[in-house]
Amino acid sequence: MDSQNTTNTEAKMLLSHAKTFRLHTGNLVNRSRLKKKCPGSPSEELRDCIQASLSEWISTTKLSSKDLTDTLEFSIPEATDAITPEEREELKVSVKLFLHESGQSSIKDAVEMACQTLAVSQLDSVIIAPPGPSDGDSQSLAHLQPAWEELEALVRSKQIAAIGTSDLDKDLLEQLYKWAQIKPSSNQVNLASCCVMPPDLTAFAKEFDIQLLTHNDPKELISADTFQEAVRAGAQDLNIGDWRLEWVLRYNVIVKSRGIIKSKGYLVSAKKTST
Repeated sequence: MDSQNTTNTEAKMLLSHAKTFRLHTGNLVNRSRLKKKCPGSPSEELRDCIQASLSEWISTTKLSSKDLTDTLEFSIPEATDAITPEEREELKVSVKLFLHESGQSSIKDAVEMACQTLAVSQLDSVIIAPPGPSDGDSQSLAHLQPAWEELEALVRSKQIAAIGTSDLDKDLLEQLYKWAQIKPSSNQVNLASCCVMPPDLTAFAKEFDIQLLTHNDPKELISADTFQEAVRAGAQDLNIGDWRLEWVLRYNVIVKSRGIIKSKGYLVSAKKTST
């Protein structure tokens, strides 16, 4: 049996045994293989990253059936830029967390993985994008509260410095602000859905010192089908079962004095679908 077939067999064994996988794309700023193609959207970028990172992990990591574990981590160590204590003060670590399933434990797991990956004890800001309401219901305070309470706990434990929201209109932002013990410091607005910031939202944010930011992320960063396709393609068509996306965390590390992005990447968590 040649080395490629051995690698594929052991990769399939590891993936078949695992119940959860965690994937880190590494620093995309430095990954030349992903620079050759400019993604047209955040969704395309994430899909390409999942596929390429999984494929590279299978082909470069020395796999062994002795490594069987319930939680499998895909990362390319040399592609990761850990932050040194000496440079930490010069950098701002900003995160956006896209939840695909409800559950406070996902938020804590994602934040802890980001801190561990980047070698920091605290993230400077975390913006939450909770899963959309079911059955076409509109977003509500009750829908946001569980996730926000977990973010507040992580601020108290000093793992996060500031927390923010995404795509809240003025009424919902006001409801969250009045209810929350730790207030939102920012709210992202998708300018694809409103070309100009709504005046009532702008006025409220100014009065209560909430920073309004813009973004171009779709409501669903990556669909379940597209995620599954990326995993299968990255696994080089090995039969590894179906995986359900839990969350995606995108981080940016910015040099404060120059305003340039030093590193950017994705962390992804998925669970195997029960059969």
